[in-house]
Amino acid sequence: MVELDKNTFEEEVLKAEGYVFVDFFGDGCVPCQALMPFVHEMADKYGDKLKFTSLNTTKARRLAIGQKILGLPVMAIYKDGEKVEEVVKDDATQENIEAMIKKYI
Repeated sequence: MVELDKNTFEEEVLKAEGYVFVDFFGDGCVPCQALMPFVHEMADKYGDKLKFTSLNTTKARRLAIGQKILGLPVMAIYKDGEKVEEVVKDDATQENIEAMIKKYI
């Protein structure tokens, strides 16, 4: 799991070739904290097929807004720098997250 910040997001996600999973989370986001162990489990399970990253939006608010992240949690898949799919807020369940990951591996 690659920890992103506003300085590494472009290089690790927007300039990356292939698929990249991004976990957008925030410091005060309880659902984000609840999903984090599951997301790390997915990274362990599928990390050889998909690049897993996470971004704390509390520390990168402008970047998050630029990526149209307006509510949390958001789990997104990027391909060659373009966001191709995301699950947001109430739809960010373990089942939906894993189903989305499986589409791209």
